[in-house]
Amino acid sequence: MIKIDFTGSTVLVTGGAGFVGSNVVGRIVRSGGKVIVLDDLFTGDRRNIEEGIAYEFVEGSVFDYELVRDLMARVDYVAHLAARNIIISTKNPFEDYKTNIGGTLNILMAARETKPKGIVYTSSASIYGNQKILPILEDETPLTFSPYSVSKLAGENYCYSFYETFFVPATVVRYSNIFGPHQNPLNPYCGVISKFIKAIDEGQPVQIHGDGHQTRDYTYVDDAVDATLLALLSPRADGMIFNVGTGTETSVLDMASKIAEQVGKEAILEHIDRRDIDNIRRRVLNIERIRTRLRWQPQVTLSEGLRRTVEWYLAVK
Repeated sequence: MIKIDFTGSTVLVTGGAGFVGSNVVGRIVRSGGKVIVLDDLFTGDRRNIEEGIAYEFVEGSVFDYELVRDLMARVDYVAHLAARNIIISTKNPFEDYKTNIGGTLNILMAARETKPKGIVYTSSASIYGNQKILPILEDETPLTFSPYSVSKLAGENYCYSFYETFFVPATVVRYSNIFGPHQNPLNPYCGVISKFIKAIDEGQPVQIHGDGHQTRDYTYVDDAVDATLLALLSPRADGMIFNVGTGTETSVLDMASKIAEQVGKEAILEHIDRRDIDNIRRRVLNIERIRTRLRWQPQVTLSEGLRRTVEWYLAVK
């Protein structure tokens, strides 16, 4: 396991009741840190946070500047994960703007007053769109195909501008298709893997948008959390952008087959129309920058990650 040490530090985790955020909270506390969670519970759920750990919970929005500033005055670091996800963003671009752009700007403006030791902003590989050269490097020109990708890229640009102009120690990590325990398949905004697990376990059709040959770089949540917290703690990360993925692409059809193998049941495939967000054909990230600069690389294989996720689902369903 990658060594993470927050002993003596307090961290504000925005979106800390969400899927990835709740895993970040648990990791920080187990690493000796104290945590304040800020979440509006729009898609988050406090039950996602590991039982038995101590943390402070504040229900509220990152769009509330005074609240953000007051909380940041009490912490050493900020892990900014609060966001409207891609499905919600497409349905309501203004809410996307308020949370993803306005909330991020609030964090950075408050940082000018409160001067945290570090801020990590979780962005998304969706900002790349369809790239011609794979695996995708961080320096490729973004192609924003959705309101969500527009807002996440705007948050990145604000982070970089505040680093350059005001010396705010902000770092960006671009996630690629995170999966793992606590990704609730009953949540309509959850990822494809948890939905596939539930469908296959219940003998229901696995709904595949389009032909199923589209690929993604699926990243296990524990690896994403480690990358996020290493970027938060390391001064070598300030002002940088890091891909967080595996460097391996897997098609949706292959994923359905792999999940069926782990569940031990047949996958009944049902091809349906593409959604308005299904506009990325292939995605796989180059992770050399984070490997060389922060000494991070994924520790959990896709097969092992799926095994753990299926095990969790079967235990809690």
